[in-house]
Amino acid sequence: MSEIYTVIVGILGILAISGLFVGVTNDAVNFLNSAIGSKAAPMRTILLVASIGIIIGVVTSSGMMEVARSGMFNPGLFTFHEVMMLYLGVMFANIILLDLYNSWGLPTSTTVSLIFCLLGSAIAVSIYKISNTPDLGVGALGQFINTSRAMGIVSAILLSVVIAFTCGTFVMYVSRTIFSFRYTLPFRRFGSMWCGASLTAIVYFAVFKGLKSILAGHDFVTMVDNHLLLSLLICWVVCSLLLFFIQRFKINILRITILSGTFALALAFAGNDLVNFIGVPVAGFDAYSIARHSGDSQMLMGVLNDNVPANFLILLAAGAIMILTLWTSKKAMHVTETELSLSAQGDEGTEQYGSSVLSRTIVRAALNINAGIERVIPPRVRAAISRRFEYEDIEHSGAPYDMIRATVNLTTSAMLIAIATSLKLPLSTTYVCFMVAMGSSLADRAWGRESAVYRISGVMTVVAGWFITALGGFLIAFVVGLALIYGGTVAFVIVTLLCGYMLIHSNFLKKGKSASPTAANADTRTNEDIIASLREEVCRTMECATKIYDRTLIAVFKENRKVLRDMVKESNDLFYQSRERKYTLLPTLKKLQSGDVNTAHYYVQVVDYLNEMTKALMHITRPAFEHIDNNHEGLSKEQAKDLMSINDDVESIYRHINQMLRDGDFTEIEMVLALRDQLFESIAEAIKSELGRINEARSNTKASMLYLTILTETKNMVLQSRNLLKSQQYFLKHRAGAPQRWIKPTK
Repeated sequence: MSEIYTVIVGILGILAISGLFVGVTNDAVNFLNSAIGSKAAPMRTILLVASIGIIIGVVTSSGMMEVARSGMFNPGLFTFHEVMMLYLGVMFANIILLDLYNSWGLPTSTTVSLIFCLLGSAIAVSIYKISNTPDLGVGALGQFINTSRAMGIVSAILLSVVIAFTCGTFVMYVSRTIFSFRYTLPFRRFGSMWCGASLTAIVYFAVFKGLKSILAGHDFVTMVDNHLLLSLLICWVVCSLLLFFIQRFKINILRITILSGTFALALAFAGNDLVNFIGVPVAGFDAYSIARHSGDSQMLMGVLNDNVPANFLILLAAGAIMILTLWTSKKAMHVTETELSLSAQGDEGTEQYGSSVLSRTIVRAALNINAGIERVIPPRVRAAISRRFEYEDIEHSGAPYDMIRATVNLTTSAMLIAIATSLKLPLSTTYVCFMVAMGSSLADRAWGRESAVYRISGVMTVVAGWFITALGGFLIAFVVGLALIYGGTVAFVIVTLLCGYMLIHSNFLKKGKSASPTAANADTRTNEDIIASLREEVCRTMECATKIYDRTLIAVFKENRKVLRDMVKESNDLFYQSRERKYTLLPTLKKLQSGDVNTAHYYVQVVDYLNEMTKALMHITRPAFEHIDNNHEGLSKEQAKDLMSINDDVESIYRHINQMLRDGDFTEIEMVLALRDQLFESIAEAIKSELGRINEARSNTKASMLYLTILTETKNMVLQSRNLLKSQQYFLKHRAGAPQRWIKPTK
């Protein structure tokens, strides 16, 4: 048997490890978000509880690998060579697809990814097999493929979205009506019973979803199945009594419930979704072992239909990798931020998801329906209900939402998944957890009129991404499968190198964007820390703007398209970083205003000036690149000479501004003002000269447009920079108690 199959098995093993990293990064959002969003415990405690759930779930997941072995195709009709190409195509497509989603910060379903990658690759290999067998036609495709499984997954997407969102909304509305945001007093009375019901649902979920593979057929489980309602009632009573006594010792039972739910979801994730990450490589290794023993690479692989438990050491190693990823992956936190931002209490930070016609229409329809309902409900009843939903942060943790909602999220998700499992409905854990969180945030009135449109756009973006997962996974696997099965060794080497480069570039070489401080970060920092961070960013941004402006003009003179493209990217990055800071302005502003109104006023000014300055810079680099990229005629010698003089003046102004910002010494501010006025006069003269050349038909139209654009935006950029410097001086001069290290004494 060819040694190439040994190499393929090795690559499948490497991709299995990579798949564990990527998969945990994507799915960690399912079991971490409620605990993180409510700040129920320190991050290390949350990760420790989740890690314990993962390791128990992994070692009890034996027997779940049959989905990859024979769930989507009939292995008895494929040879060993064809099966190995099929599995290789699945792994390449699956890893690339999930890594793209994680980079975009969107949660998606690893189950859907696996199923449709298997389907696409299996169809590709089936087409190859049919085309090389004269007796078979296109109608024979149904013999090779199990399409009913794929259709079940598609229907489960729709089912998961609707049911989870509806249930999350209903349960949260009832819970908030009972407890309100000021839940301390009613929780002392009814909290143990309410948490007991939640804990019962979580225990049932952990047993029948997370541990079903090892408890199936057990006498106790059979008895619970036969007397389900009585068993749940007994469990509720026991849990309620236990929590009641714990509560007497002044222990927050909400934290216990939330951490228990986190443990149960992590357990179920590891126990049932492990096949999505290592199922295909394990199946490939099994096929390789069987074929090597027989010595025939053309043997049919019907033996893969047998359900063979996975090796315990492989499962243990997989669990260790998953836990390592959980503790170290920054992308996992990026995916988590998407759900937290969409479900957070408050209207700040949601504009990043944009607005659409559909989201605006939905909000208007909801407002009209709400107005109709209000006309029917008596005013006193409306007022009483509204008081239950008046937001008040009694926990003072700075969390996106409180522990009541976190408990609802975990309990409702666990309950829905457990019920679906008992009814053998293929609901997706990702879809259920995400949509329950969205439904509970809606019921909790987190979707105010200021943010509803943006939240709906964000939810639709995520939901649309789930459907694109199916289509994208199918197409990528189909194309890769065709390339591998038809291209042989050459295609195998090329695809391997390309995919390896993509993964290495994404995970190790790509420069991470500088993270803007979020509201959660701002809550843990003092006013001094916030202002110091802003000053550092101002200095960095100004220095970058100076470099970009200078390199852009030089590249325009030399018609260097590559440099201009780089400058467009860098200026865009600066602009989007400053715009992102505006999205997080209000949470930071609230904290600053609580200490010093002058500080808050300064912060608003500087953020606005930075945004306008970077916008002007972007309006210089983009037209410059487009002009050269479209092969228009370059600037004339007179235009270049004028711009070089302008560039020298801008460089001198920015050198002084940067030095003053760094040193905190503003003794030369009048000099900068004089240089600015001199620059504006030079720009005015340059514009007059250009208008004269246009009248005399001595200037190209496109070049003139670019020239005038650069002059106008240069004036705007310098004006905003000068305003920023003046604001900085005013702040440091008038701020009470400003640290002396920030201000040098005037000479």
